[in-house]
Amino acid sequence: MRLTILREPSSPSDPQALALNALGWVLSDQDRAERFLSLTGLTPEELRASLGEPSTLGAVMDFLCAHEPDLLGAADALDVQPEMLVAAQRKLGA
Repeated sequence: MRLTILREPSSPSDPQALALNALGWVLSDQDRAERFLSLTGLTPEELRASLGEPSTLGAVMDFLCAHEPDLLGAADALDVQPEMLVAAQRKLGA
């Protein structure tokens, strides 16, 4: 007998959850992660300390939305439409 644990996934409409998932995608590639840190001015330690802050989550979404290949790559990896990432950026920036 095989057991399956069901858990409710984060709603793709939750901008904070989407930004955290997007950050995971950004950090999954060393060159992309270094570019993100360089553009935001964050150190790895500062990033870890500020994960829940709206400004950090907004910076993640700004990073993705500023470079279409990253936006499309993240959307594909996260199985969401690019428009959802753009909408999350707007909500986090408000």
